[in-house]
Amino acid sequence: MLLTGEAWQEKFRDFRSEAWRLETLPVYKVPQAEERLRSYLAGERIDPRTYASEYTEDLKRVRRQGKSKGRVHIVSRPLSTYLEYEFMYYRPHAWAGEDIRIMDVTGRDNPLAGVQDFWMFDSSEVVLMHYEADGTQISREVHEGDVTPFLEYQRIALAESVPFEEYVKGLDV
Repeated sequence: MLLTGEAWQEKFRDFRSEAWRLETLPVYKVPQAEERLRSYLAGERIDPRTYASEYTEDLKRVRRQGKSKGRVHIVSRPLSTYLEYEFMYYRPHAWAGEDIRIMDVTGRDNPLAGVQDFWMFDSSEVVLMHYEADGTQISREVHEGDVTPFLEYQRIALAESVPFEEYVKGLDV
């Protein structure tokens, strides 16, 4: 089943304990980020100490409700310009309560090579994220099979990654 619009938004409103994402791409082309990315490319930066958005407010709500939201992004250096842009937003997102971790596979085998992006809700439902090679999102699809492999992917991603703040120490991002 493909997810769009309200059905997709419900996943983020209705999860009971955890929403978790695996990100595998160096670039994501999503319409809602195009203007902010253009601003970044033109040299504009946010102040992470004062930045607030609907997303950061929602992260705070999730945390107040005793829920968690997290992700692991698989990267390799040099970081793409898109990742540098995305990292600018990761800092205030982490401060608002999202558990953001980075798995850098530069110079080593990727233990999750071939695994596609996905969201997992409450360790029981997986939504596969489908993208073109250039990072353009095609669709979101509820996975109809066993979630056990995705629980293992999450375990590996968490074990092989470091917290975002630790990763960016010493990087110019």
